[in-house]
Amino acid sequence: MIKVKEKISGCFASFKGAEIFNRIRGFISTMKKHNRSVLEELSYILKGEDCVPVLIGC
Repeated sequence: MIKVKEKISGCFASFKGAEIFNRIRGFISTMKKHNRSVLEELSYILKGEDCVPVLIGC
């Protein structure tokens, strides 16, 4: 995913910016993989609530 960002903007302004991008992108990817609503999960985080993925079949 970092290559996509580099193609769009050319580069990151800082190493910290790249770390933040990867963390957010990883969260979005994980929520999609578990068929969860990204916006709903982000709203839980912003409200300070726990975000615990429900694993089917466990």
